[in-house]
Parts: sequence; structure tokens; C-alpha cells
Amino acid sequence: MAEGPKTQMPARRKARKRALDVLYEADVRSLPPVEVLANYLERIAAPRPEHLPYAVSLVEGVAGHKDRIDELIASYAEGWTLERMPVIDRNLARIAVHELLYVDEIDDAVAISEAVELAKQMSTDDSPRFLNGVLGRIAEYATR
Repeated sequence: MAEGPKTQMPARRKARKRALDVLYEADVRSLPPVEVLANYLERIAAPRPEHLPYAVSLVEGVAGHKDRIDELIASYAEGWTLERMPVIDRNLARIAVHELLYVDEIDDAVAISEAVELAKQMSTDDSPRFLNGVLGRIAEYATR
């Protein structure tokens, strides 16, 4: 049985995509991410995907550190406010910054390249370059 490209996506990328779905919905609807997450989890039938715990940890981590994460993004996104950023970019940046600062087992380069890859698939033509620049500057700051 041949598997399509969607099933070939690495588990952590699937987790990031799920976390993005939840954070995007929370952002657009102005709801707390953990509330949207609870509703999201209720809709997922058993057996639950193996990557789901990492997606949950990303949403909870972004929600728990949102003020610090948003402060860093705003500081390093030269000429851009959080409100002006496309919703997808803003939330991809939040996920990546959470990984850069709080998830030790993810290399900085991986966190950045995953955000850039998802931006290529889901956002504007300028988004990958924009995110790469902002996240690169934050990663430099974080390793000092």
C-alpha cells in the first residue's frame, strides 16, 4: 500500500502542524490556547496519534510562556509588530521560539528550519525568509 506525502511527514512536524492549528484558532477567535486545545483533543478519535503529546506540550508551552515569547518576537522582528504579522507566521514563530528557549532536545537549527518549512507550505512567499531572519536573531540571543 503506497503512502501519500502527508503520511511521510515526520512525527514532530505533524505535532508542530497540530500545535499551529490550535494556536491559530485560539489567536483568530481570541480564546485561551489551552481552552481551544481541550476542545481539539475531544474531537480526536482513538487511537490517538503518537505525536499528539508533543503537540500538546507545544501548545501548553507557548501558552505558559506567551508574554516572554511575544516580547522576544516583537523585539527581533525589525519593523514588524505582532499584530501586523500574518497569523500563521506569528504562531509558527511562537512555536519555534518556545522550542529555542524551552525544549533542550531540539537543536536550534531544527526549530528554525521546521518553522521555515511549514511557512513554505502554509503562508506567504515572504514568510520563510522573514521567519528565518527573526528566529535566527532570537537563537543568537538565546545562546549568549
